[in-house]
Amino acid sequence: MPKPFLMVAPNGAHKTKADHAALPVTLAETVATAAACHRAGADGLHLHIRDAAGQHSLDPGRYREALAELARIVPTMRVQITTESAGIYSPEEQLKCLQELRPKWASVSIREIAKMPELADRIYGSCVGNGTEVQHILYDQGDVALLQDWQAKGIIRPAQSSVIYVLGRYTDRQSCDPEAIQAFLTTHKTRKDWMLCAFGPQEHTCLLKAAKLGGNIRVGFENSLVDATGATYRDNAASVSGLESQLLEVIT
Repeated sequence: MPKPFLMVAPNGAHKTKADHAALPVTLAETVATAAACHRAGADGLHLHIRDAAGQHSLDPGRYREALAELARIVPTMRVQITTESAGIYSPEEQLKCLQELRPKWASVSIREIAKMPELADRIYGSCVGNGTEVQHILYDQGDVALLQDWQAKGIIRPAQSSVIYVLGRYTDRQSCDPEAIQAFLTTHKTRKDWMLCAFGPQEHTCLLKAAKLGGNIRVGFENSLVDATGATYRDNAASVSGLESQLLEVIT
C-alpha cells in the first residue's frame, strides 16, 4: 500500500509552554520544529501562528512572514495555514485572512463558516479564485451532512473535496476511539481525499488504522502530548518519528 501523506500539527491555537516546554510558540521555534519534524518523516506542516503575546492569530502579515521563512528553511515541506476561529475570529475575519493572504493551502472548519452561512459562497469562491486548496475540518457526522449539502448546492465547489476527520476534542479532554473512524467513512459516501487527526493517548493507534484504510494522517502536539502508555513525548519530532517507524511496518 502507498505511504500516506503525514502532516504535523505542532502547537494548535490553545496550548502553551505550560503544557509542554518544547511546544513551539515563536516563529523561530515553529520553523525549527518544522525542520526537525520534516527530517523525522513529516511531509507537511499545519501552521498556527501567535501574536506578540503568544495568543492565536490570523494576522496576514505574520502569516506571510512565517510562510517566507518556512519556504527558506524547509522548501520541500508543504505548508497549510489554519483559519481556526478559536473563539476569537468571525467568518468575516476568516474570509479577510484568506483574501489578503491568498495561501496555497488552508484548513477551514465548516461548522465555523456555518455561523454566517451567507458568507459561505464567498469564502469557498474566493479560495477557488485565489488558488487556495481547502481542507474541510469535520468533527462529526453533522459536519459531513452539511458538507454534502453545500456540495450539492454548489456552495462548495467540485474540486474542494479534501477533508480531515477529527476524533476526540481538546475542549473537554475527550480521547479518541479508533472505531469511530468507520462512522465517518460510512456517512461520507462521496469522500475522495481524506485525512485523520485524533486527540489523546490513542492518537497513533487511530492514525495507523486510518493509514490502513487508505487515509492520510496528521500528528503532533496540537492533538496529543503523550503516547499510548501516557508517557510524554520529548518533542513533536519524537512523536513524528515514532509514528513513522510504526507506519513503515504497516505499509510494508
